[in-house]
Amino acid sequence: MVRVLPAVAPRKLNKVPFVELADGRLQGVVSSGSDISRVYVASVAAGTHGLSCSTNNNRPCGGLNQGYACKHLDALIEEAVLQYGQDRVARFLRVEVPEGERVSRYLNGTRDPAPAAAVFARFLRHLAYLELPGGVAPVPELHWFPAGVGR
Repeated sequence: MVRVLPAVAPRKLNKVPFVELADGRLQGVVSSGSDISRVYVASVAAGTHGLSCSTNNNRPCGGLNQGYACKHLDALIEEAVLQYGQDRVARFLRVEVPEGERVSRYLNGTRDPAPAAAVFARFLRHLAYLELPGGVAPVPELHWFPAGVGR
């Protein structure tokens, strides 16, 4: 049986519907603020803090500049902290963050394009679970989706 951990705090699933610590990256899907049909796949590499952000059809994010995270990456990091807790996110990214400070402030990575297709495909596979009939048994793959919690 897979152990399912509850979210540290409620999340806004409409802004960042998918966030994970996987494949050596903090990565996920972030909704566009201007186009409801567009999403961004954003990621931060553990250790190097390489920054990547592109649309679901692999167009690079215009807000990601050399050494400066875009608003999609900021939203992803904030939601990861809500989901996993600041200590766990900082430890995963291998960065020291003083108490009360934001993780993104202590990242010093540069643009490092990462493949978005695998992350986006996992997100789409998880969306398929929304079509399953309701039940009380936990679905381990959905540990990131805090059902019944809103903010």
